[in-house]
Amino acid sequence: MNSSTAIAVPAAFAASYGRGSASGRAWLAALPALAADALDRWGLRPDGPAGHGAASLVLPVTRADGTPAALKLQQVTEETAGAALGLRTWNGDGVVHLLEHDPDTGTMLLERLDAARPLSSVADDDAAMEVLAGLMARLAAVPAPPGLRRLADVAGAMLEDVPRAVPALRDPAERRLVRVCASAVADLIGESGDRLLHWDLHDGNVLAGRREPWLAIDPEPLAGDPGFELLPAMDIRWERVVAGGDTTRTVLRRFDLLTEALGLNRRRATGWTLGRVLQNALWDIEDGKGALEPAQVAIADALLRHRGP
Repeated sequence: MNSSTAIAVPAAFAASYGRGSASGRAWLAALPALAADALDRWGLRPDGPAGHGAASLVLPVTRADGTPAALKLQQVTEETAGAALGLRTWNGDGVVHLLEHDPDTGTMLLERLDAARPLSSVADDDAAMEVLAGLMARLAAVPAPPGLRRLADVAGAMLEDVPRAVPALRDPAERRLVRVCASAVADLIGESGDRLLHWDLHDGNVLAGRREPWLAIDPEPLAGDPGFELLPAMDIRWERVVAGGDTTRTVLRRFDLLTEALGLNRRRATGWTLGRVLQNALWDIEDGKGALEPAQVAIADALLRHRGP
């Protein structure tokens, strides 16, 4: 099969990814050849235009036996390096099936889901949260296999960054909040957990499937405490939450739903959720932002006022 001209990289993806690092630009330039190689090696036929997220290209394909699948190409990074190991460990239980994997390039052949029907298309917030809670509980019930990055190491690196990063925030209240988040992480770092975490489970990373109504996609696996998993689900549809006028009530309702579904101690879950706020804050500061995201501040404040640090 000659697939050298089989795909065209979407212009929006090329423009966005091309603004990244030199290694990212090199990967982008090699992307058509990487796709062509995978099509040839696994006997695949393109079956529609490529789609993309922020950091990956996904090409609908058909296998030699006629089975629909999805070819996912993404640059190998610290966050994505464990994706195939995590997917193999879950073995399709609540998550997309991994069919093939090239460890050298990170290219994966996946079960085809309905990209036109993400969970974010479900209008009912409570229904969407119930789906997220159920999937999160199933995924986090699995022990993490050896070889994944560990929350203990991630948390330790965050704590080292705090003294340097905090002065970049303009608002003294936000500087205090970041220090409170860091204190919560310091209290918990000795018990960082051993569950297999998705790390980015929100309503945009859940698609409709055939063998199950909803399945998770795009994990960036991490071994740790499930409390570190909650925040991406808690701040979905934030504009709608703000428009509703009672952000604290929504935050606490979501927190209660998730912690109950996962059987978590609420005080520990509060601490690790603050740890996730800390992680996002450090990334924002690294990107040159002098203020925290309002949703992150609102969630942290609600938990601190009503659950305790």
